[in-house]
Amino acid sequence: MLTDPRAIKALAHPARLAVIDELFAGRELTATECAEIAGLSPSAMSYHLRALEKWGIVERAESSGDGRERPWRAAGDALTIESSQPRSSAVAETTLVSRMIDRTRRDLLDWVARDDRDQGGWRDVTNLSGGSRWLTDDEAEEFGAAFNELLDKYPRPSTSEPPLGARRVRVTFVMVPTERP
Repeated sequence: MLTDPRAIKALAHPARLAVIDELFAGRELTATECAEIAGLSPSAMSYHLRALEKWGIVERAESSGDGRERPWRAAGDALTIESSQPRSSAVAETTLVSRMIDRTRRDLLDWVARDDRDQGGWRDVTNLSGGSRWLTDDEAEEFGAAFNELLDKYPRPSTSEPPLGARRVRVTFVMVPTERP
């Protein structure tokens, strides 16, 4: 769990978010592979990976093959952000939320625009739902925990070992109070 505003700020870079997404999906990637994903040079990506390592977000994995380049992996199973100082991290949190929502929006629009949505045994499973409810603080906390429990029922295996017929899907859940008390 990230609580330090500086750690939250470290996430707000688009290249870092792209790589974090891959690493937390179970992949182990070299700095060169991360650079390709993020559109950066390997040396620039190494800088970003070390910054993420500093905050305990990623870590070096065991080297494989000839050992010239050690891969990176997620430092945990999930990344949770909870600011301990909301005012001091507001700018970083706003940037992070904006970039995450933009990425989800792009994924959704790309899927809707595709011609092959029902090929390969996959039907259009897109589900965009919304609504509002009156919840107490305790009920909202319970709702969020239930959502996380539901996600945990579907383990995130390494991308090198997905179940037969599986595709990677993006799941986003947003719960935010809309009115001031």
